[in-house]
Amino acid sequence: MSPGTATPSARQVELLEAAYGYALTHGLAELSLRPLAGAIGSSTRVLMFLFGNKDGLVRALLERARSDELALLDRLRQADRPVGLVPAADQVWTWLAAVEHRALLRLWTEAYARSLVDPGGAWAGFARATVDDWLDVLAGCQPPAERDSADGAIRRSLVLATLRGALLDLLATDDEPRASAAVRRQLELLDPSWPVGAEPE
Repeated sequence: MSPGTATPSARQVELLEAAYGYALTHGLAELSLRPLAGAIGSSTRVLMFLFGNKDGLVRALLERARSDELALLDRLRQADRPVGLVPAADQVWTWLAAVEHRALLRLWTEAYARSLVDPGGAWAGFARATVDDWLDVLAGCQPPAERDSADGAIRRSLVLATLRGALLDLLATDDEPRASAAVRRQLELLDPSWPVGAEPE
């Protein structure tokens, strides 16, 4: 199949998933097609045919990582009954702090940083897109009156900054209790009535 075809073939999906697993373990910065192809049972020729070139494969891997992020965010969308900004942030942090998500989040952090220092490369737009994704979902978790106010925009930006900063700290130190305590303190300041760690009714 050609790289521009809208619907990927079963083989392309299979290789993308295998390459994604490889990237979760080895990262993207030093990704080389030859060892990747050998590790996932393919060849550089096949990867080039399916993804166009290395940049095309990297873009596909970034989209795959973003889809995992969006799957979490979609679970927070409740258009008919907004869950609230602080309850949503509490749920997001619980997911971010889970040990089983560290590999994915390290890959996401690597891609985020690379999109800032190489804005014209395969990483182009990744950081901005993830910021927009998160702000959009956090807005959807706010009651309409809060969401549409200037203060509501500031509050969701503060929540996003808190979550991202705590995540970077957690990935650097693996000190989950300290990072989680800091997040919970900030959420309590935003909404003292919310029992952080509880499920919304």
